[in-house]
Amino acid sequence: MVKQKTIKNEISLTGVGLHTGKEVTMTFKPAPINNGFTFVRIDLQGQPIIEADANYVVNTQRGTNLEKLGVKIQTPEHVLAALVGCDLDNVIIELNASELPIMDGSSKYFVEAIEKAGIEEQDAKRNVYVVKEVISFTDETTGSEILVMPSDDYQVTTMVDFGTKVLGTQNATLKSIADFKDEISHSRTFSFLHELESLLENGLIKGGDLNNAIVYVDKEISESTMENLKKAFGKDEISVKPNGVLDNLTLHYPNEAARHKLLDVIGDLSLIGVRIQGKIIANKPGHYVNTQFAKKLAKIIKIEQRNHIPVYDLNQEPLMDIHKIMAVLPHRPPFLLIDRIIEMSSSHVVGLKNVTMNENFFVGHFPDAPVMPGVLIVEAMAQTGGILVLSTVPDPENYLTYFMKIDNVKFKHKVLPGDTLIFKCDLISPIRRGICHMQANAYANGKLVAEAELMAQIARKQ
Repeated sequence: MVKQKTIKNEISLTGVGLHTGKEVTMTFKPAPINNGFTFVRIDLQGQPIIEADANYVVNTQRGTNLEKLGVKIQTPEHVLAALVGCDLDNVIIELNASELPIMDGSSKYFVEAIEKAGIEEQDAKRNVYVVKEVISFTDETTGSEILVMPSDDYQVTTMVDFGTKVLGTQNATLKSIADFKDEISHSRTFSFLHELESLLENGLIKGGDLNNAIVYVDKEISESTMENLKKAFGKDEISVKPNGVLDNLTLHYPNEAARHKLLDVIGDLSLIGVRIQGKIIANKPGHYVNTQFAKKLAKIIKIEQRNHIPVYDLNQEPLMDIHKIMAVLPHRPPFLLIDRIIEMSSSHVVGLKNVTMNENFFVGHFPDAPVMPGVLIVEAMAQTGGILVLSTVPDPENYLTYFMKIDNVKFKHKVLPGDTLIFKCDLISPIRRGICHMQANAYANGKLVAEAELMAQIARKQ
């Protein structure tokens, strides 16, 4: 089992946004299990949180841009690539501006900061989506295509064709995420001269200089353009190297452009929200096709996970039988609604109930067509979660469990006499001060029959 990871200590970097030109301080902070990557705008009232989620992508011109309830995060892809490249799962990124710092246009400085902060494992299993068939997305307008196919590891290959003499066809491959630091993280962002002229005319790349973006010269530079470039970059002289790149930069690799496109793919696909076990092949990738593919794959994963029914050996010795459950829970028949605890860790618990015709509630609900009341299914899920939270105190018999909140309750199928109900509760956030926030699912007959987001608190008996 591969465990989730976060950083050990917080660490800050300061730089400027490539497009806004604004100075920004960014702080990486440790995050709890199942947090994922989240951005916090500490410069705004209420310090709003924006998750690294493909559904929040609103614009992909000159970078990936997220927006949630009017709060923006600009160009996060290089930072996200560094987080994935360092094999992390949960990190909080605090910002005092909308755009992340460009640094040298690569992920190098972010990787160095993460390594300095340190990495630690967490007591929870990493959520990995294992690709079983080819899934693809094609942008019919540009011909760009990205697909994922089954593989034993997460691998990425990019193939780019820029159709220019100075920068033609290039390929890059990452066979293991462990190679990200040495082979990909140093690859810097780039632009063509014709794009640069347009960006400058429109007041963009205010934070750009010749040290954080490679500029490929794909056309003759007029005297007026040369003067504009000098002024924009604050240089007395600017020249073109024999390899067609503006001066002050030396390429790290002949295929640095393709490697940077690979870096962007890794960053953009982190917006799926889970790790991928599969091989990504991207032909002429860009932020639009990357994020559209991320949205498509995230939707497929969500549907598959929703329909995935966990399988347990009901004949094995239970972790807790009814006697042990009654020693922990204060509930008693007819309101004790779980019979066994099958499995439990620090972040999840699995319980079971055999539904029989002898249940008291069937007397009145509905005698001629008995159906287990939905509210009792929710109560049973809460009792299962109660076992988890009560396991955190040394004397559970001295505590009671109370509901604080119930959200997003859905009932999918009827539960009838003779059914065996399986309840699985996973922590959404760590248990603090006796408060348990969890996602609870109930299964019967190979189907998801109910789900809810529950919050409960234990309190010492008076």
